[in-house]
Amino acid sequence: MSYAALKKHAMSLPGATEDIKWGADWVASVGGKMFFVGGPLPDWNGCSFKVDEHRFLELTDMPGLEPAPYLARVKWVKLSDPKALPLAELKALVERSHALVLAGLTKKLQKQILGL
Repeated sequence: MSYAALKKHAMSLPGATEDIKWGADWVASVGGKMFFVGGPLPDWNGCSFKVDEHRFLELTDMPGLEPAPYLARVKWVKLSDPKALPLAELKALVERSHALVLAGLTKKLQKQILGL
């Protein structure tokens, strides 16, 4: 798994912006709401993303994945082992996280981000 590839993929999604939060954590957001967190920089010690409620327990039961600190109550998981899932599946999870966060934005903002 390449963290750089995941980061690049996250930034290719519609309306994605990047920021550094909490002093050292790289964050991808859409509409001002984060959907992917990696860091702290420069060392990679895992990344976190939002998942569907029905997948939360499934994913957190897998080795290398755990409930994300402070965000587990809103169904975020932390990937601590880069070999836990193939890159294609991780990219799909980041895309889904983006979609979940985008869906929580106002309809007006969604249309603006998607260019509708």
